[in-house]
Amino acid sequence: MGYSDEKIKALETQARLLRYTIVKMIATAGSGHPGGSLSATDLITALFFEVIRNKPSEPHWQDRDRFHLSKGHCAPLLYAVLAERGFFSKDNLVTLRKKGSLLQGHPDRRTPGVEVASGSLGQGLSIAVGMSLAAHIDKRDYRVYVLMGDGETQEGNIWEAAMAACQFSCDNLCAILDYNGLQIDGRTCDIMNLEPMADKWKAFGWHTIEIDGHNMRQILAAYDEAKTIKGKPTIIIAKTIKGKGVSFMENTCEFHGRAPTKEETEKALKELA
Repeated sequence: MGYSDEKIKALETQARLLRYTIVKMIATAGSGHPGGSLSATDLITALFFEVIRNKPSEPHWQDRDRFHLSKGHCAPLLYAVLAERGFFSKDNLVTLRKKGSLLQGHPDRRTPGVEVASGSLGQGLSIAVGMSLAAHIDKRDYRVYVLMGDGETQEGNIWEAAMAACQFSCDNLCAILDYNGLQIDGRTCDIMNLEPMADKWKAFGWHTIEIDGHNMRQILAAYDEAKTIKGKPTIIIAKTIKGKGVSFMENTCEFHGRAPTKEETEKALKELA
């Protein structure tokens, strides 16, 4: 499917708005995970504003496409996009991580639009495989999307699920890998080297697409391609920049799980304005 320059520009503008919201939410809360939230923003913007089929006014609509945030610590990104799409009031965004809030540090099902609680890394792909199989059993045509972190793929559960997804021909399943190359305690290549990443997924029988995770046209093309694949699941391996959009957060582990100071927040919001 072709996308106009105007459509691409609108999605890029929306992504910048979401990044602004993410930084503001985390700064207000005084805690949170900006790095991975910002790196995946373009991927999730395209998914929720152009690709996924849902009804914000009816979060449990049976034929909705399912999305699961496997890397649950990046909840600020999910909350920002759900609020922007109208699943709940934006007034809730300032309550991030506060006691009694709908928006806890990791997503749970009290939040409209959240399918499953997440936070224990490595479990999300297994959950997505279950959702995929449920669609086949119930003879429904919804698709399942799951966003994973790259450090998360060091978990063995990911690869058990990867085998199962191929074994059971989960062609309605699209995994998205936010491949920013950094995890909480360093570079993924130093902690547990992930390469050759694409070859691993191909060997497990997945249709594999490699893209620039900040190129909106490539992102949309990858989602469209995934819909055409029959008989096997698809993974989109998206090369991204941790902390994308905020100069002093980019490519640094420091902001994996640290809120910006007041001065840093002002600088970040100015860059994103």
